[in-house]
Amino acid sequence: MRLLGILLALPATVLAAEPAAQAATPLASGGIAGQLVQLLLGLLLVIGLIFLLAWLLRRVQQIGPRGGQVIKIVASQALGPRDRLVLVQVGGEQILLGLTPGRITALHVMSEPVHLPDGEPASAEFAQRLMELLGKDQKDKS
Repeated sequence: MRLLGILLALPATVLAAEPAAQAATPLASGGIAGQLVQLLLGLLLVIGLIFLLAWLLRRVQQIGPRGGQVIKIVASQALGPRDRLVLVQVGGEQILLGLTPGRITALHVMSEPVHLPDGEPASAEFAQRLMELLGKDQKDKS
């Protein structure tokens, strides 16, 4: 009976020691370099997945109707740091809107649509303003 108890207890101690030996083996065989490679591969996989999902999201948003927009921004003019005038075309009408941080106000509904010249670049004002600011900065430094 006593011998039977020892034989039954022996496999339990061997089985209990076996997982510890198996767990220590991969760490000892791979070392720090193996863990580092595994960490980098996992990180690259996650970053690649993020970029893939961003690309898919952009593609899904572009599938919508092109050119079928009912509301278009024709022109915009900043009045201050947070206030703007925006000319919006809705269907066949153009509406001048005043935008402030807490409010959007329809200022005027145009009886005739405003036509912007196609040949005029939209960024000419920005480029001119940028050159003025750069000129002022260079004068201040001199």
